Amino acid sequence: MTNLATRMKKIIPLFCALLLIFSVFGAYAQTLDLGELRERPDTNELRVERNELRPQPIALSSSSLDLRVIYWRHWTTFGINVNQAAFSDNWSGGGISSFAIGSNFNHKSDYTKNNTNFITEFVFQYGYVKNKGQSARKSNDRLFWDNKLSLNFSKNWSLYTSLTFESQFNDGYRYTTKPDGTDSLTLLTSFMAPGYLTESFGLEYKLDKTFSLRLGTGTARQTFILDNRLKPTEASGPRFGVQPGRVFQNDLAFQVTANLDKNLAPNLNLKSRYNVFANYKKLSDPSHRLDATLTARVTRLINVTMKGELIYDTDLHSQIQASQTLALGLSYKIPRYPRSEKTSLPHNSFNFMDRHLADGNWLR
Repeated sequence: MTNLATRMKKIIPLFCALLLIFSVFGAYAQTLDLGELRERPDTNELRVERNELRPQPIALSSSSLDLRVIYWRHWTTFGINVNQAAFSDNWSGGGISSFAIGSNFNHKSDYTKNNTNFITEFVFQYGYVKNKGQSARKSNDRLFWDNKLSLNFSKNWSLYTSLTFESQFNDGYRYTTKPDGTDSLTLLTSFMAPGYLTESFGLEYKLDKTFSLRLGTGTARQTFILDNRLKPTEASGPRFGVQPGRVFQNDLAFQVTANLDKNLAPNLNLKSRYNVFANYKKLSDPSHRLDATLTARVTRLINVTMKGELIYDTDLHSQIQASQTLALGLSYKIPRYPRSEKTSLPHNSFNFMDRHLADGNWLR
């Protein structure tokens, strides 16, 4: 019993001490939430230094390509056709020695910016033929210069104004044979006799880049005869619509002009222009002119060209006039465009331009 009482005296204080310790821990656990410590750690324990962002401007170096928009595009084509035949004096099959040459020069420039478009086109054609025993005779002669400024107001329609000049370069004759076998020459035309200057204003319809139609509701045409040899007199009567004693005639008319420039095949192109000029004084008797050129490219320099013209104008003749030529010759096309000295184009840039020059503005 003594030993039991002694052990109890030792255990009771130890038990009371353990009970006191658990009571203290329980009270501290109630006042301190460990979850909050995990969610909200003391930020003063770890300090992170953050640099302040200060944007600074940076100067970029200019591009070495030096690109900019080109609003002008240019096309130039020139060619020459030669035909020659020779026969000996004793040639039993018959025939006559002859030599013929024809040349043409065409230039077109196009300026397009936003809704504004300006086109200028110049055409020069000349040729002559020389048969043995006869004088040289002109076979082709035309000067044509067309300028048009248009402002688009829809996808296919625009307002336009144009100025067109047309004449011939050299004298033209009618040839007859005299009883003695020599040629008799009658002068028919010369430079600016006649010469035409046409101003037009109206609407233009463009279906695509190959076809356009002008409706010139306000058109004026001046006809000039500046060669005294062809000046109309009372004896000769009116010439080219110009009355006797005058060298100038002004007409107001309604004009329709259709232009077609289309590639029928990769090496076959058709270009035509049809013009109707209806004088308001005689609307029932308008003049018509159709020019068509079919060009087949054999090689880069050799082309086969067929040209045809149809003219109906009672001021010139009471019947339809027609001409046709077929030629094989050299033709060279230059797609020109401005470029700076810094521009570097690939070696096949001309071929690329020849295919895509009409697709849009060029960059340099």
